[in-house]
Amino acid sequence: MNKTQWIPIVCLRVIAMVSTFVATLLMVTSHDSAKVLGMTFQAKYNNSPTLKYFVVVSIITTVYSLGALFVPPRKLGRHVLVIDLIIMSFLISSFSAAVGIGQLGKEGNSHAGWIPICGQVPKFCHHVTASLIAGFVAVIIYFLLVLYSLNNVLNLVAFKA
Repeated sequence: MNKTQWIPIVCLRVIAMVSTFVATLLMVTSHDSAKVLGMTFQAKYNNSPTLKYFVVVSIITTVYSLGALFVPPRKLGRHVLVIDLIIMSFLISSFSAAVGIGQLGKEGNSHAGWIPICGQVPKFCHHVTASLIAGFVAVIIYFLLVLYSLNNVLNLVAFKA
């Protein structure tokens, strides 16, 4: 892989790493409390297993993206591509699950009798929303990274044939 093919991959990895780091940071710092009928309720990301899953996948993606920057592209290009696909799958699943919980917190569910909570804990909801936006950026960047890497691997195979 020559330098012109390597530079976009590095840029995409850095952007993905930064966006997953920001998503993690925003989600971990999301907390707020509300008083209802004299009782104080706290909203934190770790109250929901789905948001914990989002944080864990974002941390793994951040660490992997940092480590993948130091892998020589010629030696392990195909292996990195496979791991990128796995990471992208986990990112998509954690992002989708977190968006579902976020939507439930924002809108509630009248059929189940769940009321929306964002009116009572707006700081928490704003942090979660910003974290999900950063997570969405990471998903898009990883998708582009996988497409670009796949194109490079296929061109390398076609060039050798």
